[in-house]
Amino acid sequence: MDIEGYKAIIKPFLSKKRYHHSICVSQAAKRLALKYNADPQKAETAGILHDIMKDLPPEQQLERMEHYGIKLTDVERSAQKLWHAMLGAAYIKTELHINDQEILDAVRYHTTGRKDMTLMDKILFIADFISEDRDYPGVENLRKAADISLEKAMVEGFSYTIADLAGEMKPIHPDTIAAYNQTALAYGKR
Repeated sequence: MDIEGYKAIIKPFLSKKRYHHSICVSQAAKRLALKYNADPQKAETAGILHDIMKDLPPEQQLERMEHYGIKLTDVERSAQKLWHAMLGAAYIKTELHINDQEILDAVRYHTTGRKDMTLMDKILFIADFISEDRDYPGVENLRKAADISLEKAMVEGFSYTIADLAGEMKPIHPDTIAAYNQTALAYGKR
């Protein structure tokens, strides 16, 4: 299926704002893929599909996760913002019959990151942070970092997320800590 087909699929699931965000992320992911020698079509596909389940009410997300056999850890259960990524990956595999593991993993880990992130994981993670529709304080610095190095942008993105969660006294997913530590160590050795 092409990107226009996926746009038609996601549209009924999302608010206008979230639909626009998904288009912006797919464009950013494609641009990053071209810059960092990844498959631009896969990146664009992961970008357009990454938030497909984001606007479902929490109770429906939980019902669907149960249907797909997704077991939440205590940290995940307490962090509703993470649910759509796990659910989205299961949905696009089961319902849209996308079996490309790079796309599935990129969608699954676009909120938390993980240790040993693939290039596609990194691209979607950063594209979600720097898409054209984003306007939070520091986004311009993150966009500049992404043009220098994915790892530089990731360290900054993880730092932002960790500081934000810690500032609100919310749990931080172990995958995020592992991804931050690995990326910071690797980037620091340059």
